[in-house]
Amino acid sequence: MSIRTTGVLGLVGLLALGSTLVACGSESDTAAPLSNFAEASDAKHPEWSKYTFTIGDNGGDGSEALAKLTGVFDNAPYKVKFARFTYGPPLVQAAASGDIDLGSVGNVPPITGAAKEYGFKIVAVNRSLTPDQAVENIIVPKGSKLRTAADLKGKRIAVPQGSSAHGLALNALKSVGLTPKDAELVFLDPAAGATAFNTGKVDAWSIWNPQSAIAVKNGARVLVKGLPPIDQTSSYYVASDKSLKDKTKRAALTDVLKRLSREFAWAVKHPDQYARALSQEQGIPLADAKASLAAYSNRVTPVEQSDIELEQKLADTFLEAGQITKEVDVKSITDNLLPAGYDSSELKVTS
Repeated sequence: MSIRTTGVLGLVGLLALGSTLVACGSESDTAAPLSNFAEASDAKHPEWSKYTFTIGDNGGDGSEALAKLTGVFDNAPYKVKFARFTYGPPLVQAAASGDIDLGSVGNVPPITGAAKEYGFKIVAVNRSLTPDQAVENIIVPKGSKLRTAADLKGKRIAVPQGSSAHGLALNALKSVGLTPKDAELVFLDPAAGATAFNTGKVDAWSIWNPQSAIAVKNGARVLVKGLPPIDQTSSYYVASDKSLKDKTKRAALTDVLKRLSREFAWAVKHPDQYARALSQEQGIPLADAKASLAAYSNRVTPVEQSDIELEQKLADTFLEAGQITKEVDVKSITDNLLPAGYDSSELKVTS
């Protein structure tokens, strides 16, 4: 699927605005667990009241459901709303155009976005708490004769273009001396990819969880795991340049990111509630949500030099493989919002 350059809010099926959450407190008799959160430095900011921040929800990551459940934005001196995307590239485009302020994507969308000269920055990292577990895989149907990445030569691989799964496919081929010219990358969004995979129109599918986990539960087999050194297990927060360049709005956006990281830190410590939130947002059975929970269990930190180096290596791979036509300097599209040493896994969220 190609990335359009038109206004993202007009893209049918890629984005849906959720309800606006207002700083109005919990409506239930029992206070939500994070409804009283506020850092001392964030206690009084009347100048933030004019802002409504739109948060990009990448594929139903549970952020909107968790915000309501935890009440983490209940006392915020601004409003927030959520926008749903089916995968990362359209979310990055939305950040670039200013249609959203903040959102989390895989490792490739910032690269393909920067190659199109989009106005956004990488502002934080989501690091997996289970880095030994793949968050995405290349899978093959039940009964497939493919056994290794080398067997992908001459085969059709369904891939969401410009996504982290696109990077996995490139690196998997590269690891066995193959290029995209040696296999056919069939660019399909996740829904179309599922149809092609289930109907035998492709030989393999590079895709993330829960789609990968659900397919495996139904008989598919993992051919290549999305683990280092072939793949990263981190994802990245991106933000709009329009929000970052305004000093006051930037400070408020930092507060938004801290609250998001806090709700996810709470979710990691409350896996049953987290699974229900994922089940609700993705419209999948609770058992499937629990099976893919590890893919969503992360800690939020600033971007480090090692992250920039990994992203730069991936950007160079995309350029070498002809998947982008412009060299990307990852350092130039990085702008940390969080203070050095910040780690959401160290936050106290036991209630």
